[in-house]
Amino acid sequence: MASPPFYPVNDFGPAMKGLVIGGVGILHVFLAQFAIGGGMLLLYFERLAQRGTLPDGRKFVDGFFKVLVLVSFVMGALTGVAIWFTTIQVGARTIGLMIDEFHWLWATEWVWFAVEVVAGYAFYRCGDALSPRARLRLLTMYAFASWMSLFWINGILSWQLTPGQWTAGASVWVGFFNPSFWPSLLFRTCVAATLGALAACIVINTMTFDADARGRRAALIRRAARLALPIAAMPILAMWYFAVLPADSRGWLLGGSMPMTMFVGLAAGASVLIGGYVVVGLVLKRLYINGATATLLLALAFGATAAGEFVREGARKPYTVRGTLYSTSITPAEVIDLRARGATTDDPYPLREPAQFVTAQLQRGAKVERALCDACHTMRGANALVELTRTWTDDQLRLNLAKLQRTKGFMPPFAGNAEDVEALVQLLRWEIADRPATWPESHDPATLAQITTWLDQAGVR
Repeated sequence: MASPPFYPVNDFGPAMKGLVIGGVGILHVFLAQFAIGGGMLLLYFERLAQRGTLPDGRKFVDGFFKVLVLVSFVMGALTGVAIWFTTIQVGARTIGLMIDEFHWLWATEWVWFAVEVVAGYAFYRCGDALSPRARLRLLTMYAFASWMSLFWINGILSWQLTPGQWTAGASVWVGFFNPSFWPSLLFRTCVAATLGALAACIVINTMTFDADARGRRAALIRRAARLALPIAAMPILAMWYFAVLPADSRGWLLGGSMPMTMFVGLAAGASVLIGGYVVVGLVLKRLYINGATATLLLALAFGATAAGEFVREGARKPYTVRGTLYSTSITPAEVIDLRARGATTDDPYPLREPAQFVTAQLQRGAKVERALCDACHTMRGANALVELTRTWTDDQLRLNLAKLQRTKGFMPPFAGNAEDVEALVQLLRWEIADRPATWPESHDPATLAQITTWLDQAGVR
């Protein structure tokens, strides 16, 4: 069996890789969904303005589009590049698999994104000079293209968590239209519409009018609030989404993992607060919302988005592509080979400043940690291995590493042999002891035999 590929690794210091890609990804997702909802809102307001039912609709469209271009096009483009830059450092093999499998569908998404950008800039530059019919067509093109971009990327992202029969050799379309495709797509569409409406309320409060400013702003706000009404369907869509998740992932979200359960609660609670204010306050009671309150609601929506993306990413554990690729960028089949040959036998990349590790065994442990741990952990920063293992005894540490997938169900099997386990144990004990200048090596045959027994008991699944 061929060894898994190794890639150059960037060290983010105390910020674990998951936090780096998560931070960039959350911001990008938020901006992208805002761009989609903003397109829907602009088309809606333009139609109302042309029908004469919203006299200030055109003024809002021309003003809001500048905000949309600045925020979603400029910042969205920058974070889009950033997300590719970080993902190829954090999970190069995962990105490679996704591109290999969905390259034509991803290309289709890029085409729709290009249409969105061209239509958006065309309206930004020429919208004032266009006829009403041309304006409407260009905004329709922009809104539809932005939603189609979501359509295609949603299938690829949801495939990571619920590939369905694709793992049994079914076609790419089975993987694309996977079990969570429709609930995820509809849920994100509702989120996008809500974000567009909340951002509109902020912009409306910055508009100036010659007379009856508050009344004219209130008329615009009431119309914008209607676009956020799909938020009422989000609880049903969320239950649908949870129903199609794998049973173990659903269990972690609903109590099996307290951090995951807390983020589910944060996302749900923030969404309920926003939805209640929109439905009861803005639509039923027709309340006026000022800029400060609208900004607070949008910030709350950002928090809900962040929590939701954390939940989506965490629910895949221990995989990056469920059933196919572990979070360590190792396939389940390759674990068998690495158990026999060692986790870093074919790793061609040297350690940074290897002399800091005072024995050959500690150097081996550092390479094992880099290959099997640092996708989700740091040594002394976020999710620090030193703090997680500080109170464990040596044998407890050996046992827990050897039976890693039994120790924590959302962690992959240890993809190495007994010598790798012992090298990692010694590295952690050395780090916990504050890196003394000398450290004894540990190669006791009885200890290695016991670790081998534990590895065999744990298995490779």
